[in-house]
Amino acid sequence: MTSRHNACAVIPSYNHSAKLAAITELLLAKDLQVIIVDDASSEEHKNKLQQITNSHTDIELVRHKENQGKGGAVITGLLKAQQMGFTHALQVDADGQHDLDDMSALLEMSTACPQALISGQPIYDDSIPKGRLWGRSITHFWVHIETLSFQVKDTMCGFRIYPLSSSCALIKQIELGKRMDFDIEIMVRLFWRNVPVKFVKTKVDYPEDGQSHFRALHDNLLISWLHTRLVFGMLLRSPVMIVQRLHKNREANNDF
Repeated sequence: MTSRHNACAVIPSYNHSAKLAAITELLLAKDLQVIIVDDASSEEHKNKLQQITNSHTDIELVRHKENQGKGGAVITGLLKAQQMGFTHALQVDADGQHDLDDMSALLEMSTACPQALISGQPIYDDSIPKGRLWGRSITHFWVHIETLSFQVKDTMCGFRIYPLSSSCALIKQIELGKRMDFDIEIMVRLFWRNVPVKFVKTKVDYPEDGQSHFRALHDNLLISWLHTRLVFGMLLRSPVMIVQRLHKNREANNDF
């Protein structure tokens, strides 16, 4: 009989290898098998990823021949995790921004609520670029409209645990964005499918030696187009969403 909660870790990586050995060690210490998805990195980084993979039997390396973007790498990792028999996957970015001390809290919440998507809710220090902070605020505004809810606290944090059954079903049925729009879109669409979304506050920093692949103009345009599509999707679904919300409120009132 398959466990209700059997988690692994998925790390999308494109020319990020400097901190990956330390990240994988922390994940392995939590008895998590690690799936690294190399999104067509340069030869230098490919060699380093292979060295990291060779260092432990519980690290699986999957390679893309062509760069697909962060979302494409996460999709590959989630499908691979389900294929390997896991029920949940902890997504961790390869750049070291996430405080992995908080993964225990995410895993505990995921074990208690196995049907839910569990996400970090970032607490930033002064290292975050102001433009990125404003961009996130704009995205949160649109997400509240797209979900007709304030339940979704953050859609851009790449530190989250996916329930693989519902997440992979969505991936197989709908062509999701494969770049910086992925994290936003999959959370909103899972919310539309009544997958619970829960949050754990976590520290996120932007180290001076960190490397970001976020392209301000291109990715902001991509995210803007995503919000346009999601708003139209919300309008089509709004009658059903409103009825469901009223039904939930009525059930909550009856509990008193």
